[in-house]
Formats: sequence, C-alpha cells, structure tokens
Amino acid sequence: MRLTIQLKLQPTPQQAALLRQTLHAANAACNAISETAWRTREFKQFGIHKLTYYDTKDAFNLSAQLVVRCIAKVAHTYKLDTKTQRAFKPLGAVAFDDRILSYKTDAVSIWTIQGRQTIPFVCGQRQRVLLANRVGESDLVCVRGEWRLLTTAEVATEERQSVTDVVGIDLGVTNIATDSDGVIHQANTIKNVRYRHRRLRQKLQKKGMLGSRRRLRALAGQERRFATWVNHNLSKQIVAKAKRTKRAIALEDLTHIRTRVRARRSQRATLHIGHLRNCGALSATRRSCRVWLSTL
Repeated sequence: MRLTIQLKLQPTPQQAALLRQTLHAANAACNAISETAWRTREFKQFGIHKLTYYDTKDAFNLSAQLVVRCIAKVAHTYKLDTKTQRAFKPLGAVAFDDRILSYKTDAVSIWTIQGRQTIPFVCGQRQRVLLANRVGESDLVCVRGEWRLLTTAEVATEERQSVTDVVGIDLGVTNIATDSDGVIHQANTIKNVRYRHRRLRQKLQKKGMLGSRRRLRALAGQERRFATWVNHNLSKQIVAKAKRTKRAIALEDLTHIRTRVRARRSQRATLHIGHLRNCGALSATRRSCRVWLSTL
C-alpha cells in the first residue's frame, strides 16, 4: 500500500522565485506539447516524445529529464479522453524524479532553470519515518504561496483477518454517526463552527472593503479543514473499534440524497452543507476502512 507524504519547503525569496520560474517554464512547455499533440492527433507518450522532445528542450531551456516529465504529464491528461485540448495553469504541479530531485536529511536538491538548489524542508515525525520507504516521483506544488513536495511511500499491508459480525453506521446531520451498538458521535462542534463561519462570511461580503476581502481570503478553507479533521478522527475511531471487535463495517447509501429530500428555505443551507459534511465523513470512513476491509 502507498501513502502520500507532504513536505513543506522553506526556500529563500530568491529560491522561491526560481521555483516559480521553473513551474512557469515547465507548464508553458506542457501547453506547447499539448498544442502539438492536439494538432497531430498523437496522444501516446512515445509518439509525443518523438514529435516534441528536441524542440521543447531548446525553446524552454529545460533539462532533458524535466522535458520527459512534461511530455508524460501531457500524455497522462489525454488518457481520460481526446475530445478537448488540454491547457495547464502557470503554477500547475510538476513531477520530479530522482534524476532531478534528491533527498538529504533535512533538505532536497532540486533542479531549477538556473541550476540545482538545496532547499530545507520540515515535516512531522511520522512523515520522516515514511521517507525511508519513499518510492516514485515527487510533485512540486505551490499552495497559497507555500511550496510543498508531495511524494509517496510504500508501507506493508496488514495480514488478512476473519470477521465474526458487522457494525452498522448511520450518518446524519444532528449526529455525524451512530453505530449499531448505540454509540453516538454528535455534530454540535461542526455545526457551531459552520454557523459562525457562515455569519462571518455574510458580514464580510456585505462590507465589500479591501480589508474584508483580505479577511475572507484568510478564512478560506478553515471550515472545510476543520470538518475534514473531525471526520478523519471519527473514521479512525470507527475503524479501530471494528478492528478490535473483529467486525466488518456497513455504511448506508447516501447517493442522490439531495434529490430525495425537500426542505424549507431556512433549512437549505444547513441540510446542503450537512449532507456534504456527511459525505466527507462517509468518504473518510471508507478511506480509513480500505486498509481494514482489505484484510478481511
């Protein structure tokens, strides 16, 4: 099984500018490669490579391996379908393999358009342990001005175990989850945070001032991240209980629930967001269950 590791880079202002320029050049190259692939109707990586490698390398001043990764990125996007020409944002993620990115104890050596740069990174203790089993490529991404590396690690899968019973999970708005043993996980905390953020957004949006817009940008994603954290902890508790008691997990089907219910105008926001939060809990529970269920 593979897990994702997220490392936070700490570049100097000069290094951050080089990383930005590198992403801009790489994604501009991807757009040029995509245009050629679309014009020639050649969407396989090997075919695109023969058509664009040398021209892209000369035009965008990229290393040979980064050009290969850009070609692979374009070919991968056309695997879904070939009905639309693909376009790439200037700061879209770019994959770096071991030829253009190497890991040290607390830093990485990464290729940029002005040569190699050694950039320190920070991560948690768990991520540092997982780095020992790192495999494959690493994606360089810029998230709201912060530079991060996303890589994967190979971890051992637990041995298969037999189950003797099933624990049912009912998902709701007032209570996030209730299991068949009668244990209730209330949603008061998430509801309070959701209500507070909704009122605050309404006030700031009415003002329409520069400071209010700056505050809205700072608040963006806080509610979602908090709900994700709560759902993650809840799903881990459910999985741990099922594993301890050697039971499988049964979840209700919430598909198309918004088309099956009707609500008053005053209830629409609550039920809509509540449904999304429950779907988040459902998805988090399923992700956490994947390892446990695969052992059954």
